[in-house]
Order: sequence, then C-alpha cells, then structure tokens
Amino acid sequence: MRSRPDPLTPDPVAHDVFDRVRLDQASSRPLYLQLTEQLRTLIDAGALASGQNLPAERVLAERLKVSRTTVKHCYDELRSLSVLSTHGRGGTVVHAPPRLSPELRQLKGFTQEMRELGMTPSSRLLERAVVQDRTMASVFKRPSTASFLRVVRLRLADDCPMSREVAWYDLTLAPALEGWDTHGSVYAYLQDVCRIRMGHADQSIEAVMSSEAEASVFGFDQPGPCLLFKRHTYSTHQQLVEYVEGTFRGDAYAYRLKMPA
Repeated sequence: MRSRPDPLTPDPVAHDVFDRVRLDQASSRPLYLQLTEQLRTLIDAGALASGQNLPAERVLAERLKVSRTTVKHCYDELRSLSVLSTHGRGGTVVHAPPRLSPELRQLKGFTQEMRELGMTPSSRLLERAVVQDRTMASVFKRPSTASFLRVVRLRLADDCPMSREVAWYDLTLAPALEGWDTHGSVYAYLQDVCRIRMGHADQSIEAVMSSEAEASVFGFDQPGPCLLFKRHTYSTHQQLVEYVEGTFRGDAYAYRLKMPA
C-alpha cells in the first residue's frame, strides 16, 4: 500500500520545479508577490499539477532563502485565489482548474466538447425565463413583442466551474423550446423535439475581465482574465435560432484553431 506523502516534504517533481523560482532581493516589489506570481505561473502552466503537495512554509522558506512570513503571505494569497487549499495533515495542496485546449472546427455544444475531452459535463441553472427584449428582438429581427427564452447557466467539467453562459432562443421559430428543462444538449433538443436542424454558427472571441457575477461563480477573489464567446447559431434554413454570450475562465481555457493550408 502506498504511504501518504509527508506534508513537510515536497513531492520530488515539485522539488525540481522550485529550481525555476528566481526572487530578486533588490527589487522594490515585495518578495511574497514575486513568489506568488511565479508559483501561479507554474500552476497555470501545469508544472505544479492539481492535487500536488507543496512544501511546508518552513521548508520552502529555507530552500528559497527567504523568511517564513514571505512564504506564508504567498500561500495565503494563492488560497484567496482558490489556487491552493489546506487539508490538515495533507498539507498545502495545489487546487487548479483543468487545462483545456478544445479545437474549433465545427459547431458543437459544451456538453459534446467536454465529452470529447474525456471530462464529465454538467450544468447548474442560474436563471430561466420567457421574456420580451427589444435588443434581442433586433438581433433576431423579430417584432419588439416577440418572446424569447433566456437561460443563464454555469457550465462545469468534472464539477469544476468553466463557463457562465447567457443564451437567448427564438420562441417564434421554436415554440416547443419553452418546455426544455435545460438538461443535456440544447442542439439535440432543437433537432429531436423542435425538428430544427442546425446549420452553422458565426462566433467571435475576445479577452475580457470577469464581471462581479462571473467572478462569484468561478470562485475568483477579484476580477480575472476570461474569454468571451459571442455566437449566433443558424438553422439549415439560415434562420437565427440562438444567440449566446459565454464567458470562459482564462486560467483553464486555451482554444486551438485548425487552419487549412
């Protein structure tokens, strides 16, 4: 039976990783902030993996030749960012979101995308309402009195919050969608129940800082970098069915594009 790692002793892999840490004693920037930034970079790059034990404060302080207070402030800062956690005798453990690199090649929903990456997708419904909205009526080219289904969901992969998604659906085109319980793929529901085949999507991606609502569901202590996806999804008859704004946490997503020669 494998023995549980001693929290006072870092994993061998982690021990090697700390050779990359370089602190500038002459800099006006506090040492704990330098250390925080460098450890965060190592975690984001996957050099320190989720679930990995880090050295005790005293051990790391001796290794880096800094005060224990410096390491304590660094660990406290990373805990406030939900990047580290402490589990009693388990010591200080890296708690990083999974790093995902899906490829943008075809129209697919979050559910299908996560399954292709070998992860278990799930959703948490935050809001659901049938509304009238002049702005959306303009987007969908409908009368101002038209009704839309507005759904706000938190999308998770292996129970880790990945995206806050606000989606609008045209109930004039797909009235049966009002009965959708928001579970599973909306594209499957549109095809199987509403008898609408999806054709293509126009999508844009831009870098943004998380809003207060997004920071809250992602567990950020302060606004953090995110990717904002805006997608217009059309049926095979070139009718706009869906408009989505999905904000993905920037510390977990790195999209890849396949470019034909």
